[in-house]
Amino acid sequence: MAFTYPKEEKLKSKKIIESLFAEGKSVGKYPLRLVYIQQNFEDEVPLKMGVSVSKKYFKKAVDRNYFKRVLRECYRLNKHLLIDNLEQKYCFMFFYQTKDRLNYAEINGKTIQLFEKFVNSLTENETKTQI
Repeated sequence: MAFTYPKEEKLKSKKIIESLFAEGKSVGKYPLRLVYIQQNFEDEVPLKMGVSVSKKYFKKAVDRNYFKRVLRECYRLNKHLLIDNLEQKYCFMFFYQTKDRLNYAEINGKTIQLFEKFVNSLTENETKTQI
């Protein structure tokens, strides 16, 4: 498994982003939130990911860019938790939602917990639909 974040995995489509906010489901693990939607797109990648940090909490672009970089890095190193458990194609938006300045190790730990929570919610939904 390559720990990469190629261009094809980046969420750029305005239509998909709008549908994420309109119809997407959400999973949270303070201070992170993952909004997702099952989507069929043409690319061969199993998922697409975008990151966002609120201007409300970090007024300076330097600070927002730092946390976006950290979120992308956490995703890049832990995406195997998602890919190994996905059967369909998904689009994600990954948010940092606090003014607390957590360090990389704390954010990485929360990312792992968040991805595991997402996988558990998917398996719960699948078992409910089968019953």
